[in-house]
Amino acid sequence: MPNGDGWQGDVLRDLRGGAPGPAGQAYGAPAPGPGLPAQSAQAPNVAHGGGEPRQAGYPYPGQGQQAGHQGGGPQQAGYQYQEQKQQAPAAYIPGSQPHNVPGSRPVVDEGLASAVRRKPQHGESFAARAARALRRTLSSSAAREVAEITRTAQMLQQPVTTGRQIAVTSIRGGSGKSTVATLLGTTYAHYRQDPVLFLEADPALGSLPLRLGAKSCRWTTSDIADIVKPDMSLLDVTGYLVQLPNNAWLLPASQGQIGVMLDSRAYERAVVALRRYFGVMVIDCETLPAEVGRVALAAAHSRVLTTPATPEGISSTYSVLQWMQGLPRHVIAGTVVVLTELVPHSGLDLDEAVQKIKSTGASVQVLPYDRHLASGGPVHTQLLAHPTREAAARLAADVFQLSLSQQRH
Repeated sequence: MPNGDGWQGDVLRDLRGGAPGPAGQAYGAPAPGPGLPAQSAQAPNVAHGGGEPRQAGYPYPGQGQQAGHQGGGPQQAGYQYQEQKQQAPAAYIPGSQPHNVPGSRPVVDEGLASAVRRKPQHGESFAARAARALRRTLSSSAAREVAEITRTAQMLQQPVTTGRQIAVTSIRGGSGKSTVATLLGTTYAHYRQDPVLFLEADPALGSLPLRLGAKSCRWTTSDIADIVKPDMSLLDVTGYLVQLPNNAWLLPASQGQIGVMLDSRAYERAVVALRRYFGVMVIDCETLPAEVGRVALAAAHSRVLTTPATPEGISSTYSVLQWMQGLPRHVIAGTVVVLTELVPHSGLDLDEAVQKIKSTGASVQVLPYDRHLASGGPVHTQLLAHPTREAAARLAADVFQLSLSQQRH
């Protein structure tokens, strides 16, 4: 967590070294339009003795064309691509190549794949789904839902001139940190046209690749820190990433190996190198008070603090928020606390807990219990319970709105 004048100021001064231009100007080096062609999903061709992608042949077919919107009608993209359509930039010419090229490793060990494979469970029972469908038929709730979805979509589709960094962390394990990061990123990727990046900053066997359904991982956050250069195109960069649906990408922190390290300097270099290419970066951080997690929170545009909806979780989070009140005002004002329900009926008075946490100055959202999320494994959005989908959309809109209103200090 930032403490005002010490390491936070140094970190943010470093990050401001790549600050965006004037308001309204597209950020970063020229990048292809949001409609990324299919060939960008291919793994990079590795030259003999090196690991960077070969020449991308830029410009490539389909550049400058906007992809169809996955969540509704067309929208205004957050980038300005007109100049790129008129004059293609020079192709990136690889320089020095990395000495050690990592091999691809499966997210789930092949020997365990059959043991952990299961049929995904729907987030709510058939009876609950049938009752909801009947209520919608007999009442006007469907019209209200459409209006609410429209308002949420408008908030999520607001254009940006600099990539938004959203850091997700917690003060203890098992709070649903990676699950919330997954829901946030998939929501942004669904509603927005600009590319979305999931960046994992938790090398301690983080579960983000598994929750996102990735099959294998190769390059990690530490690897990318010294590879990505400002004159690379988006096509070059995505050769090092794991492609996900809806123009989203994943950069894991490890390959599922014990002892992988990620220091704050490597994290800073990776974020500064990658932020120009993506409209939204969802960063799955270490649990506090780890150093990389504190750096990520200090440099983020908005912060998400997950906690289980239990007496211990609520009490610990309230204590942390009281401590945060002594930090610069923007820290707690740009924080959203997510209370994750781990059981169907906890017996807690969540309304009172929400009001108590809000009194500290932070925003609060509740993620209801969902059988699909509780069972672990890849998250299939079509199997989420209806209340979970609504909660995820509200959370994503709240966090994104804060990221637009808060300035990094």
